[in-house]
Amino acid sequence: MTVALHDGTDVIASSSQVDARRHGELLLPAVDRVLAEAGLRLDAVTGIVVGIGPGPYTGLRVGLMTADTFGLALGVPVHGVCTLDGLAYAADIEKGPFVVATDARRKEVYWARYADSRTRLTDPAVDRPADIAERVAGLPAVGAGALLYPDTFPNVHEPEHVSAAALASLAAERLAKGEELPEARPLYLRRPDAQVPKNYKVVTPK
Repeated sequence: MTVALHDGTDVIASSSQVDARRHGELLLPAVDRVLAEAGLRLDAVTGIVVGIGPGPYTGLRVGLMTADTFGLALGVPVHGVCTLDGLAYAADIEKGPFVVATDARRKEVYWARYADSRTRLTDPAVDRPADIAERVAGLPAVGAGALLYPDTFPNVHEPEHVSAAALASLAAERLAKGEELPEARPLYLRRPDAQVPKNYKVVTPK
């Protein structure tokens, strides 16, 4: 769960916390904390950037709905950035190619291959690490997913988790170049874990 405030040139305040279950509880207090650190109010914000995944269903929804709500309330644009791109942008790798891999659970990773910190070579995908071992062999890797599977990713670099500071900086750089950013809509690569049972019991009142 990560929040940052960017002035178009630099990050002026940020906060990050790793917690897989309390996104809704932690997000808004973090926004307040970052604004207070910068000495600003929410109405000073002129644009919103949000990570669109790929990632867990609940975490993505909390971030995206909060970003949409702020955008509507403030009347400012909301931009999406691929989470893997944010990790690549912050990677401490001098030159590519390299791989970014995050934990997709179910013994899988969300991953993509990069030519450098700003150039993605493949679309984001979800796979079992053993199934992509040949495609990523010999490449440095970034991200928490890579740390979980050292047999496939033996050469892992920082960062482990994406930061809002990296997402905001990458978005600001792309916008300054006149590039279009993705819509702020979730990048799902598979169906959510929670689903309506197929053969549930119907109770009819008598």
